[in-house]
Amino acid sequence: MKLRLSLGTRLGLLFAACTATVSLIAGLSFSQASAGHFIELDQQLLTGRLSQWRQQLSGLQTAGDLPAHLTELRAELGHQADLALRIRSVQGDTWFVSRTDLPPAPARPGLGTQHARGVDYRSLEAPLRSDDPQSPRLTLYLDITHHQHFLQRMQQLIWLTVGLSALATALLGAWAVRRGLRPLRQMGKVAASVSARSLTTRLPAQELPDELAELATAVNAMLQRLDDAFQRLSAFSADIAHELRTPLSNLLTHTQVTLTRPRSLEQYRETLHGNLDELQRMAQMVNDMLFLAKADHGLLVPGQQPLRLEDEVDALLEYYAVLAEDADVRLGREGQAALHGDRQMLRRALSNLLDNALRFTPAGGEIRVTLAPGVRLCVANTGPGVEPEVLPRLFDRFYRADAARSDGGREHAGLGLAITRSIVQAHGGRIWMESEAGWTRVNIELPVVSIRSAPAPSLP
Repeated sequence: MKLRLSLGTRLGLLFAACTATVSLIAGLSFSQASAGHFIELDQQLLTGRLSQWRQQLSGLQTAGDLPAHLTELRAELGHQADLALRIRSVQGDTWFVSRTDLPPAPARPGLGTQHARGVDYRSLEAPLRSDDPQSPRLTLYLDITHHQHFLQRMQQLIWLTVGLSALATALLGAWAVRRGLRPLRQMGKVAASVSARSLTTRLPAQELPDELAELATAVNAMLQRLDDAFQRLSAFSADIAHELRTPLSNLLTHTQVTLTRPRSLEQYRETLHGNLDELQRMAQMVNDMLFLAKADHGLLVPGQQPLRLEDEVDALLEYYAVLAEDADVRLGREGQAALHGDRQMLRRALSNLLDNALRFTPAGGEIRVTLAPGVRLCVANTGPGVEPEVLPRLFDRFYRADAARSDGGREHAGLGLAITRSIVQAHGGRIWMESEAGWTRVNIELPVVSIRSAPAPSLP
């Protein structure tokens, strides 16, 4: 099983690695600088002593000349216990050595570092006279053990500092990350608490850091959309149950009453005709709900055929002419327009609007359909107005206005305007309703494809 580290642990380890790396680089740089500084100091000291002894031993040519200089040489060496000297001939024979535990003379001239019997030395190999190749050789030794111990302790301190700083940074980093990620944990708790009964819960975007405020705002907007959709779905389900309960109850009651005693064939026929009306109403309601469900899922794909809206409107007005005459309502159409769309869908939308207008237009009133370039279509009818707060809800499913706008019939489930809006939106248009000055208007705007040239009539 793959080990999964938390974000806090990962960031803590990353902080520790970064701190350890920086501390190690800084420590090693300081150690190298210190070692270089010690080498520079040692070189200055050995070079100064070399110049001094070159002056004192300037007359030294052979081993026989050495005794005359030993007293002064030993006196000088006695003043600095960590300094030693070796004198050799050019052939390598040792003429003088101040200490027996010194390492052998280096093979090459110049500054070097040697080790003998647990002691570290800085050595300087040079001729007594730089301009004489046959001159005796001088080797100066400086005990640098304390330098090396200091550098070793420094390296140990560096490693200890690296380890402690890495550990401290890991702990502090984990604490800081955990504290910094507290808003995320709060968001997780809120998200875990969201359910169908608590969609009103929101994240405190104002209290979150700027980096999370935008995410919290997006999550809140998502929760609001879910809440709105759930509320609509709940209301839709309740409305469906309410609308289907009445016809089902009528069918059940009618059938039970019919079966209480034997009846004649004509009576059974009348019962079946009554049941058929209720079943047709239920079938129409189910078909309408299926149509709306397709619209909600983007499954309505309208056809694209050239249409003259004036011809479609005239055909529908002719169909409703008899009903309008019985209701003493005048029908009229003004303007012309053309577009590409689905004839059946648009006819259904216009039929719903005309049917709705006929039901709410009083006797002696008027229904006027106006077409204008845009493409804009307006279905207006006279009659009692609609309150402004009610207008946006008239396109909701199963919604019915108050008694002033109700015809009292049972044959309408309140889906006509919702279906009309779905058809208009499927065509890429928009629909809205206005009510003022004794007129109620349903306005539709559809995408323009081609418009016949005609003067735009004035809207009622």
